[in-house]
Formats: sequence, C-alpha cells, structure tokens
Amino acid sequence: MKCILVRHGIAVSREAWLGLDSERPLTSEGVDKTRGAIEGLLNIADQPIHLLSSPYTRALETAQIVEDVFTLEGNMHVCQELVLTHSPMDTFPILTKFPEDACVMCIGHEPHLGQLAAMMISGRYIPGLTLKKAGACAVQFEEKPKIGCGNLDWWVRPGLLRQLANS
Repeated sequence: MKCILVRHGIAVSREAWLGLDSERPLTSEGVDKTRGAIEGLLNIADQPIHLLSSPYTRALETAQIVEDVFTLEGNMHVCQELVLTHSPMDTFPILTKFPEDACVMCIGHEPHLGQLAAMMISGRYIPGLTLKKAGACAVQFEEKPKIGCGNLDWWVRPGLLRQLANS
C-alpha cells in the first residue's frame, strides 16, 4: 500500500476567524497555492484510489482540490481519525481496511500528519517532523500498513510541488 499524506493549504488565521476553528476555510491565496502544489503531485505521486479527509473545512477544501486535479469521482471519505484531537495511531486501523495494492491519500493537519508519518516509518514519534501547508509525503508499505514498517518514498515542500507543476 502507498499512503500519501497531504497537509491542508493556507487557511484564514485563527486571529482573523470569528467562528469555530474547525470551520476555518482556505484563503484565496491558500486555494491558489494548494492547487499549484496538487498539480505538482501529478508529476510524482501515484493516482490515489481512496481519499480520506479530516472533516475540518480547510481539509475538505483541500480534498476537493485533490478530487478536481486527480479527477477522482466520489472516492472521498471524511475521516474523524485525521482530526488533531485523535492520536496518529488511530489512523492505522482505518488504513488496514483498504487493499494492500491501494494508494490512499490522507488530507489533514499538523502535528498529526508529521507524527503519523513518523510512526509509519520509524515506529516512534519524532519531534519537529512536520509537513508545510500544502506539502506532502509518500510512505510505501509492502503489505498492510504497520507501525514502523513503512519506507519513505518522498517528502516534498509545497514550493517545490508548485515548481513541478510548471515544469
């Protein structure tokens, strides 16, 4: 299985947003930069078969961009386990439900995604391991996902993804 982890794009700041944190949307700049980064993913990522997203607005908007760019139809699933209040460990039982040959893309938040990647590749938490907004990484498993059994394929910043989109 291949797991592609993508952090949501630039959202309205907490200070400027008057509503619930879970409802903070992407900014217009966030939408544009995220679209560019996702278009860059087309050059390096496998075609995802399944798309999992945190239910937070900024993650769902990022997932919509992924659906548009990768022309996915109806394969997006809201996944509470990708919310910050859950442990990254909670994501493993969800991933093991998919076939071993699947490519699953997960859209979420930091520090959750960085620590999920850390658990996938090392079996332990690694302080400071983070994805930038609209950044992504890919972890390959020989079989079903197991803690510490993944191999890091790539870890790419959003600026480089946008450059890949324009190459």
